[in-house]
Amino acid sequence: MSHWSKIEEHGIIWGMDFLLKVYLIFGRKVLQVFLYPVVSYYWLFNKQGRTASQQYLDRMFSFNPDLSITTGLKGSYFHFISFANALIDKLAAWSGALTLDDVETHGREAVIHHLEQGQGVFILGSHLGNLEVCRVIAKLRKSIIINVLIHSQHTEKFNSLLNKYAGSDKVNLIQVSSVNAATAMLLQDKIEAGELVIIAADRTPVSVKGRVARADFMGQSAAFPQGPFILALLLKCPVFTLFCLKEQGKQVIYFDPFSDGQDISRKQRTAAIQQYVEKYAEKLQYYCVKAPLQWFNFYDFWQVDDE
Repeated sequence: MSHWSKIEEHGIIWGMDFLLKVYLIFGRKVLQVFLYPVVSYYWLFNKQGRTASQQYLDRMFSFNPDLSITTGLKGSYFHFISFANALIDKLAAWSGALTLDDVETHGREAVIHHLEQGQGVFILGSHLGNLEVCRVIAKLRKSIIINVLIHSQHTEKFNSLLNKYAGSDKVNLIQVSSVNAATAMLLQDKIEAGELVIIAADRTPVSVKGRVARADFMGQSAAFPQGPFILALLLKCPVFTLFCLKEQGKQVIYFDPFSDGQDISRKQRTAAIQQYVEKYAEKLQYYCVKAPLQWFNFYDFWQVDDE
């Protein structure tokens, strides 16, 4: 299978734009009537995504047979339906249609405490659930500014759609294809200004020569990017993980402490990065088990040729 960054968009932006308008005017119940045809089209013509979805669900079931999940083509279709609903939630969050009443948070007090002290916070996110709900986090305090690192080589259309409906200037999108010294300096300025910086840590670098570290994930070794964890060391600030899951109609955000930003010597960094990767993989695995159909990496996450 292709590296995730080489997977082109499959012409569903028009569909997402249409579905968002239906959602904003009529609500989610009416939306479901239109949702299935759009998702069915995408599912039928995205063979690579179907295959990756089935492989993931099979692996999840093998890892935890107690989970009541459907595998095979039927399970893959349900996975895509979950993805479509998550996309609508992303757009709703971006447009401001999602409010604090739609969100439940756990562990936010520690994050807010650091921000109120003027201390920036680094957040490790993922493609599990709905990271775009971070826009709602900005409403928790007037002074919160959020910076989200994104890779946009093949997501220009979707990002354009997000910006079309954007209703806030308190969330900044920072486009990066690799983590380098310039990236670290920019983010250091953000942290020193007391802002939030969020990066997804569950996709390998875009560059073929990108640095990765391997960790056990659902019973098999998988590659994770080193970049986010290098930043976690270099920024020397509190680090949290953020997972936002859809539970009983609500967006539930979980903030978990990850590291305290202590200074680590150069000699210890290699070992520290490996420990961070393993710790993150374990945390991601925990939340994937809580919501198996909400992890949206439609490529072979366990392939060994990314390195």
